[in-house]
Amino acid sequence: MNEDQGPIFRQVAAQIENAIVDGSLAEESQAPSSNELSAFHRINPATAAKGLNQLVADGVLYKRRGVGMFVATGAREQLLKRRRSEFADQYVRPLMTEAHKLGISTRELSTMIDRWEDER
Repeated sequence: MNEDQGPIFRQVAAQIENAIVDGSLAEESQAPSSNELSAFHRINPATAAKGLNQLVADGVLYKRRGVGMFVATGAREQLLKRRRSEFADQYVRPLMTEAHKLGISTRELSTMIDRWEDER
């Protein structure tokens, strides 16, 4: 965990979210326990539990009493929808604002993106 990337419990939650989004943690599969996360990252179990509980509050994980926490059905789509919206707010809107200031049309911008993609 990296202190420069915000509170550790949020980093724990983000790590679980990333695993769900990339498919390495499937829907209805068991999420790592707070003890597993705390041992792996060498953090306090309460910190790991706080990250997991945030995901429960967000509807990404759910608890099975005495068994553990599991990825909710629809969690991946929920996360993708939220991240796409955040992506638009963080990157697309500023890009479009700057393009407008420079007199670049949507079509020209699309052509620039296509060219950049072809050069990769």
